[in-house]
Amino acid sequence: MAGFRIGRGRDNRTPQQQPQRQQQQQPRQQPYGQQATPPQSPYGQQQWPQAPQYGGQHGEPEYFGDPHHAQGGGPGGGDPYAASNNPGHTTAFSIGEDPYGDGSTYHAGNAPAPSAGPRLHWKQLLSGIVLRPGPTFWQMRDYPVWGPALVVTFLYGLLAVFGFDKAREEAINATLANAIPYVLTTGIAVIICGLILGAVTHTLARQLGGNGSWQPTVGLSMLIMSMTDAPRLVFAIFLGGENALVQVLGWVTWLGAAALFTSMVSKSHDLPWQKALGASAIQLVALLSLIKLGTI
Repeated sequence: MAGFRIGRGRDNRTPQQQPQRQQQQQPRQQPYGQQATPPQSPYGQQQWPQAPQYGGQHGEPEYFGDPHHAQGGGPGGGDPYAASNNPGHTTAFSIGEDPYGDGSTYHAGNAPAPSAGPRLHWKQLLSGIVLRPGPTFWQMRDYPVWGPALVVTFLYGLLAVFGFDKAREEAINATLANAIPYVLTTGIAVIICGLILGAVTHTLARQLGGNGSWQPTVGLSMLIMSMTDAPRLVFAIFLGGENALVQVLGWVTWLGAAALFTSMVSKSHDLPWQKALGASAIQLVALLSLIKLGTI
């Protein structure tokens, strides 16, 4: 028994047989969305820097997180929509909502569209109605044209007396003192007729969904009424209203007036041509019955 000693925990095994007391710690793979746990320092509790989290909860992708928590939003803190600017976040919008609109987008029927250019000179206006009616009506849709409309309509009314056979004979056979008031009265009556018919056309256009102003509509309608009947009137003064050429010109100019009225109302009120023609129908029928049916 004396030959044996009881050892105090010593292990006589060789170093190759001893288990490793310290193993190299390798980081475990963490689930998606979690941050790997840093290795513990044997010399103390050292804090490792951590990357900022963007609202992703533990074990979830970051776009399932709470954007209010990440940005300090919600009641009493931060911008609740700021998190939508971070990677992985989306922002929901309502149907029909324009997130990038500035609120001033033009919509037909709600507000007048901006004019396509400056006010035209009266010479450019009159020539434009004949040569380029569409662009002219669009450019002048927000500008009153009272000056040219009243002057042209009044001159047309002065000559309209001589376009009717009976009225021309009365004006020619009357004395100068009686003829002048007669002619002037006719010119004023034609202006009043143009104002009333233009106002009716504007009212119908607004009822059909138009958004134009009444002054340009009435003024342009007076110009169209006078200018389109001018070719017939010139030949009627010399040939008489019963002449076949005058009658043909009367129907052709009436169809031209229908086209110009439709274009003007369409451009001034942002209406399709069908509604624009419907708004001009009463004025066209009135012109046909008051001016043309008496001579053709």
